[in-house]
Amino acid sequence: MYELNESSFDPITFVLTGIPGMEECHIWISVPFCLMYLTAVFSNSVLLFVISTDRSLHEPMYLFLAMLAVSDLMLSTTTVPKMLAIFWFSAREISFDACITQMFFTHFSFIVESSVLLAMAFDRYVAVCDPLRYSAILTPSVIGKIAVTAVVRGFCIMFPPIFLLKRLPYCGHNVMPHTYCEHMGIARLACADIRANVWYGLTTALLSSGLDVVLIAVSYALILRAVFRLPSPEARLKTLSTCGSHLCVILMFYVPAFFSFLTHRFGHHIPSHVHILLANLYVVVPPMLNPIIYGARTRQIRERVLRLLCPAGECPCPGCWGRC
Repeated sequence: MYELNESSFDPITFVLTGIPGMEECHIWISVPFCLMYLTAVFSNSVLLFVISTDRSLHEPMYLFLAMLAVSDLMLSTTTVPKMLAIFWFSAREISFDACITQMFFTHFSFIVESSVLLAMAFDRYVAVCDPLRYSAILTPSVIGKIAVTAVVRGFCIMFPPIFLLKRLPYCGHNVMPHTYCEHMGIARLACADIRANVWYGLTTALLSSGLDVVLIAVSYALILRAVFRLPSPEARLKTLSTCGSHLCVILMFYVPAFFSFLTHRFGHHIPSHVHILLANLYVVVPPMLNPIIYGARTRQIRERVLRLLCPAGECPCPGCWGRC
């Protein structure tokens, strides 16, 4: 099943088992995951195409949506195809270097997406709480710096774990109860002290995504405070509806991710199939929902998508443009 490295007994090949205890259900489990992945790829690709080809959408809010779509595509495409290969073809083997690469891009895209969600929360805060200075604060230069910072931040956080994992001896242990490679999932196969991996993962998670969650919560709290001061009940209801849908997607992104992260370190009594199922959800459900919640609910995006999918004069519902 594996070959041994002469020096540190590192497995050349890891074996991903899929969802432990649910092997007989893999085919059935694969159906919703495949449909969600195809929906995520299609909807995010359409969103990117619409934003990139329409200059009127080159505004901060839509540029952040484009960044979110790119990170969603990277997160889901890094993990779901291998997951489906395990479910459909029992293609469980993955080389050590490929596993490290998958681990890097999975966590990297998660960190980038978390950074983008924070930037979007800040964008909404400025739009609601300080609208007169919106264009002065969120200039094209600032948007570019935010994008570069998100990428550099993800790279700097995920570069050290490559060496933290490569330094470990694995003594031939190569069976990983998961559908894709995670930092602590790989580290737990080592036959050496992994405290450095544990503390590095805990510290970076709290200071990156954990801090993002706190700042996002503060942003939305300030937004809600401003909303409740609006004189118009209709305006309050509309803003609350938008914020509510955004918060639901944010929770769907962070809750399974932090559950998986904390389970690796403290949840030894949690059934492994529950852990793995939730770990699979955060790499496919938010990428599927984000373009729908953030994009389809935005009138300008919805209108452009309808024009793309249903050219003028060919639409089966004559009054649809007036409703956009």
